[in-house]
Amino acid sequence: MPLDLTQLYQRVSRVIPPVEWALFSPDIEAINRLKRERNAVILAHNYQTPEIFHGVADIVGDSLLLAREAMNVDADVIVLAGVHFMAETAKLLNPTKTVLIPDTRAGCSLADSITADDIKLLRQRHPGVPVVAYVNTSAAVKAESDICCTSGNAKKIVESLGVPEVIMLPDEYLAQNIAAQTNVKIITWAGHCEVHERFNPQEIADLRAAHPGITVLAHPECPPEVVAVSDFAGSTAAMSDYVAREKPARVVLITECSMSDNVAIGHPGTEFIRPCNLCPHMKRITLPNIRACLETMQTQVEIEPALMERARQSVERMLAVK
Repeated sequence: MPLDLTQLYQRVSRVIPPVEWALFSPDIEAINRLKRERNAVILAHNYQTPEIFHGVADIVGDSLLLAREAMNVDADVIVLAGVHFMAETAKLLNPTKTVLIPDTRAGCSLADSITADDIKLLRQRHPGVPVVAYVNTSAAVKAESDICCTSGNAKKIVESLGVPEVIMLPDEYLAQNIAAQTNVKIITWAGHCEVHERFNPQEIADLRAAHPGITVLAHPECPPEVVAVSDFAGSTAAMSDYVAREKPARVVLITECSMSDNVAIGHPGTEFIRPCNLCPHMKRITLPNIRACLETMQTQVEIEPALMERARQSVERMLAVK
């Protein structure tokens, strides 16, 4: 069935001006055609821009949803519109499929903050303490860990281990925010997200002063003092669910700013205030390079066989926790 660009634009017209849509349309049309020809699907994270999120993606969501859905994909090719660790996770769960990332430079400050050797040293310092690795890590780090977690399931994962103490890495603020919700002692690592670490309590106070009655939703990668002055803290999926459930008149999402555009499209009755902290890595993914990767089938994500099985086990253990 031919793509109806007019109908698609009606959906995103509140966040994409007509002049920009005219520039996006040829790539959107070509990408959707290439998906059919290649038997490909596009998985897009919530931080992708609206023309990607709503224009070409087949599956959208946070890291946990993308990890779960990657296993159920009925396609030969997976294009990951997100950062490199997400593409690696898709490959771990689909070793026989072709997984493409449009720009190999789409990295992550959290993933870069820790190495496999760091974990080996942590295990020496804390013998017998299990290691919980945030999915925002490389396959090499996942291979040295016991189990993975996302911001959406971190508390459940930590408590599922049934131990008094865990090492949780690399995001220090996420670990501190989870520690405040559980009796499990959490040993942290000093990694931070370059988007979320920049938010501060004064910024929240200024938003409340400028926009009376605003509801503040924060990502748990934010510093604990930011979470403390927010109305709700949760993963990107949890924030989206909150807006759908509570229907606040005015809301601010304390996270990467494309998230607000993507959620706003489905909630015209809510006013979204947008303090814009962009993720430079997520923004390396564009319509032109998604199109190019489907045309050339590059760049394919590969993982060393020695790492593949151990890293996949850490992700599968996470997914097995209900």
